[in-house]
Amino acid sequence: MAGNMNIMYTNGEMADMHLMYGLAHCNSRQARRLYREHFPHRQLPTHKMFSSIHRRLSETGTFKSGKVGRSGRPRTTCTAELEEGVLDEIENHPGRSTRELALDFGVSNSIVWKILHEQQLHSYHYQRVQALLPRDYFPRVQLCQWLIQRCRNPHFLNYIIFTDEAKFSRMAILNTHNTHMWAIENPRAISENRHQYQFSINVWAAILGDKIFISFLPDTLNGENYLHFLTTNLNELLEDVPLYTRNNMWFMQDGAPAHYTLQVREFLNEAYPNRWIGRGAPVAWPARSPDLNPLDFFLWGHLKTLVYDSPVDTIEELRIRIVNGIQRIRETPGIFERVRQSMRRRLDACI
Repeated sequence: MAGNMNIMYTNGEMADMHLMYGLAHCNSRQARRLYREHFPHRQLPTHKMFSSIHRRLSETGTFKSGKVGRSGRPRTTCTAELEEGVLDEIENHPGRSTRELALDFGVSNSIVWKILHEQQLHSYHYQRVQALLPRDYFPRVQLCQWLIQRCRNPHFLNYIIFTDEAKFSRMAILNTHNTHMWAIENPRAISENRHQYQFSINVWAAILGDKIFISFLPDTLNGENYLHFLTTNLNELLEDVPLYTRNNMWFMQDGAPAHYTLQVREFLNEAYPNRWIGRGAPVAWPARSPDLNPLDFFLWGHLKTLVYDSPVDTIEELRIRIVNGIQRIRETPGIFERVRQSMRRRLDACI
């Protein structure tokens, strides 16, 4: 558990870790494998240590941010080793509280909060979601095995354009085909006459490498207007994407009814021959698997915290907040690499 905090790395060892991180093109898991190959007799750090060192060097210019006090009081400085220990513990036991972590590591509660905040980790209450059916497991494993094999090329995830739609209402985000809702209030606690004027916006979003794209869709999505979006709006959104990337990228969508019409599948087969993932695609997307789509496990929840930080009064204001929220996410340093690292962890956990 907190035993990792007894491991202190020298500046030379951390310099070697940073070198491996660069050789691995900022892929922390690949950097860990390279470090193990180059230094088989050294203590092997967790993969989080490599990204922590890189971030600390970028932000402070040093490997360590301060000395650890010996007065017996909680430490108020943060080191790379401390970050590694806290992040490793929270990955293995995500239900632990910050107070418990602070006591285990002998640091102040604010330091633990700072570490988690820098990694874009947030506390969420458990919610009921769709349960996997017995028939779901094999398709999920098949997809994850395929992706893991493809990820032998460390850049492969950068060439998948992950897509999804969500409906933003006055009060919450609703992703209908995945039965997920993130609300700023308990829906049962909202009286029917609280807001006589209701409104909503249907949003399409995509993540490709280090880029996010959004577009506003008709209120009701069907095969016809979705096909129109793919053949017109999508090309405009991708205009600034390098031609090499566009010619080699994979298009991913889930199994929503509008995605499964014959006309949509015929278009995708022509536009992305043997390079799309979805229901009825060359690579099948498994049902009830929002946990494998970065839009579901990252973007919608993060965007919700930015859009609904205060009440929304008009549909125009909601639209502006969505656009501004996406821009803030785009500008968050290192956010997309952390999403890819989370994706790799999820693939490993699925097998």
